[in-house]
Amino acid sequence: MTDAPLGATPGHDELPLPDYDHLPLESLQHRLRTLDLDGLAQVRAYEAAHANRPLVLQTIGHRADELRAGAEPSGGDPAASAPEAAPAAAGGSAVSGATTGPVNNPTSQGVPTNPGQPRGSGGGSTQSPVYGD
Repeated sequence: MTDAPLGATPGHDELPLPDYDHLPLESLQHRLRTLDLDGLAQVRAYEAAHANRPLVLQTIGHRADELRAGAEPSGGDPAASAPEAAPAAAGGSAVSGATTGPVNNPTSQGVPTNPGQPRGSGGGSTQSPVYGD
């Protein structure tokens, strides 16, 4: 693959792979398989002008060699949602009055029967000892 001429570097929004800059290398390798030679040339020019990662450029070069040798781009859609991107929330919370726990309003003056109040260290009562008996 030849280097793209100066000034021919595509912008981020012109790349055939959406969100290219945020794809992990493993995902990028799979996404590159969906591109034809023109798409690879765009990605290579962008990569060389920006991050210039040797492993990514090498991967693009190997894929271009495979395509020149007769390989076909895979049938995947490079614009499909990536598995590394979490799907959007379905909307709303599944929590309702029927699924919430009981209201816990601890008393302000440490009542021993209140389960929310701290207990002693296990060595006896939490009350002060009585002296002078």
